[in-house]
Parts: sequence; C-alpha cells; structure tokens
Amino acid sequence: MTQPDDEIALDVCWLEPPEPMERILDALSTLPPGKRLRVLIHREPIPLYRILGNNGYAYRTQCRDDHLYEILIWQK
Repeated sequence: MTQPDDEIALDVCWLEPPEPMERILDALSTLPPGKRLRVLIHREPIPLYRILGNNGYAYRTQCRDDHLYEILIWQK
C-alpha cells in the first residue's frame, strides 16, 4: 500500500510514554498546510484526543486487525 501524497506517516509503536505523545505533537507542529498525519501506535492514545480537539484538529481512529491503532489527524 502506498502513502497518499497528502499524508505524512508516523510510527510510534512500542515507544515508552511520553515519547509517542511528544513525537505526535512535534510532527503536528511542523505539519505543512493541507497535509494530514497518519499515526500508528500500539494502544489508543485517549489523552491525545482532548489535546487535538483543543488545538483545532480533527481525527479518525481505527483499530486494525493486528490490534494496532491508526489515527488520521488533520487541521479543521
């Protein structure tokens, strides 16, 4: 499967907290206009959702068959 041109992929699986959150927020701070961030993580990052909502981001979360979470994040 190829990565769409309007997405940037970030794999933070199996990193110890708070590194996944830090990497996601760093990636969002440099996300070019019109791009979306696709995050792969080994658990659902519940605390991230409030941060996203408070900072003008929308997201869609999917639990995959391999039990990893894929979160697509974009600016509202």
